[in-house]
Amino acid sequence: MLGSQEIRTIITALGTSIGEEDYDHSRLRYHKVIIMTDADVDGSHIRTLLLTFFYRQMPQVIDRGHLYIAQPPLYKVKKAKTETYLSNDDELNKFLMTTAAQERQVKLPKSDVVLEGPSLRNVLERLVRYQLHLDLLKKRGFEPALIEALLARDVGGLETFQDADALEGVRREVEKAGFKSDDLQKDEEHGRYTFEVAARARGHAPSVVGWDLVSSIEYRTLRSLEDDLKDLRQPPFVIAENGFEKPVGSRLDLLHHLMEEGKKGLTIQRYKGLGEMNAAQLWDTTMNPESRRLIQVSVADAVEADEIFTVLMGDMVEPRRKFIEENALEVRNLDI
Repeated sequence: MLGSQEIRTIITALGTSIGEEDYDHSRLRYHKVIIMTDADVDGSHIRTLLLTFFYRQMPQVIDRGHLYIAQPPLYKVKKAKTETYLSNDDELNKFLMTTAAQERQVKLPKSDVVLEGPSLRNVLERLVRYQLHLDLLKKRGFEPALIEALLARDVGGLETFQDADALEGVRREVEKAGFKSDDLQKDEEHGRYTFEVAARARGHAPSVVGWDLVSSIEYRTLRSLEDDLKDLRQPPFVIAENGFEKPVGSRLDLLHHLMEEGKKGLTIQRYKGLGEMNAAQLWDTTMNPESRRLIQVSVADAVEADEIFTVLMGDMVEPRRKFIEENALEVRNLDI
């Protein structure tokens, strides 16, 4: 929470006072009011608090376009004498993909296709998304190998789960992939069939293969990506670089190997806070008017921050529980 001393400091610095009756916009001392917090999770929390404060106590600062958010980098990547600052994990991944694609080829012997440059980078971008959605389903208890077995059979239509014979065919394919499964069960209320697949790791609950899984956004995204990655359905794949070749046995092995190769020769520094930068770095990355990146805050941004703050910090338990249940599985980076 913002303490009373911090609030008094902000009010004094801006010179406007606060509240509907006392606020005087003509006394605002600055054309740009910039929120500058760390690029990590803690910084995001503080930014939400500040946005909520301005929305509730100084709304005209937002309405008249004076409030901005600085974009400090989360990473510094150095190669030889060249330094690059990157704002987040997504930018880092794209940087590594570009580096890997510039210096390597991927040969697909069974289709005579060679991926390089932009075409290889596009494939890597899709593989990163593919890995992300596999991981999201894994958090829900579905093993990646099970999901890939369903994708290989192109399981996706509702009719498959309304037809016992069709789903029985799917169940047999899943068993061929090395899983143990139970007989089909019918959901009489919805007229659909499901079957359970035993987890291969001890202590894990079985997974239910049914319409709820196949209709999820994660699975549907994976199914769409399958079409984009059709050239990578038949391993092995061969990575070629400087006259040397290395075979890999799966599309995800290809992704992991190339992303690691993209890191070679690089020094990657992750900033936990702005205080880790020296004065010159802080000026170059975050404060220099000629090179800094700012996002102008809109009313919609402030409203969203206010809603999140109210849900997470308010007195109502049920909305907070609902928010956590709906968003817990989406967390990718958690600072503890």
